[in-house]
Amino acid sequence: MPNPTFRDRKIVRTLISSSTEKCKKAIITPEGDTLILMNLHDVNIYARNFASDAEYQKYLRMQRYATKVYPYAKEAIRIFRELEYASNHMSKRERKKKISQLEEELTREFEEPLKNLSKLQGKIMVKMIEKETGQPIYYLIKDLKGFFKAFYWNSFSKLYGYELKEGYNKGQYPILDMVLQDFDLSYQIQNETSLKYVKINRSKK
Repeated sequence: MPNPTFRDRKIVRTLISSSTEKCKKAIITPEGDTLILMNLHDVNIYARNFASDAEYQKYLRMQRYATKVYPYAKEAIRIFRELEYASNHMSKRERKKKISQLEEELTREFEEPLKNLSKLQGKIMVKMIEKETGQPIYYLIKDLKGFFKAFYWNSFSKLYGYELKEGYNKGQYPILDMVLQDFDLSYQIQNETSLKYVKINRSKK
């Protein structure tokens, strides 16, 4: 395929500058068509087999609920990853202080919407977090806030029918497994400038 002309190259630069920066390359074909090459997220396609229409409807309902709680689960995982990352650069005292500050900030931001979640929506969010972190919510809370706080939330959650010590066990809830496959919950910290909730103070020696 021949290279774009100088005029075409100017068009290409315009296209790239007005894009969302996901564009890596644009070319003009001999026919005058514009081809834009972009990096896209992986798309996983899974077969879905249901024993009955009732099971299928349950899947659709859980998928709707998962879509609703996904942003909260994603942010919770990000916060956990940031604290995990920052803990290597903080004293225990600084970490405890930061967690207390975070708790106040997050309470203001998320308390009301989370209070309005249904029992099943809350359970799906918990399972999302547990699946990605590889730990039961109980131990995440215990690590962040201590035994008594974890004990309180575990006792409270039992009233709603789920156990925070249970963790995510693949195969225990097959329909939930299918739903969670549809959501990317991973979060990787690229560098310190990407930290949103936990800032590391490098001025202290």
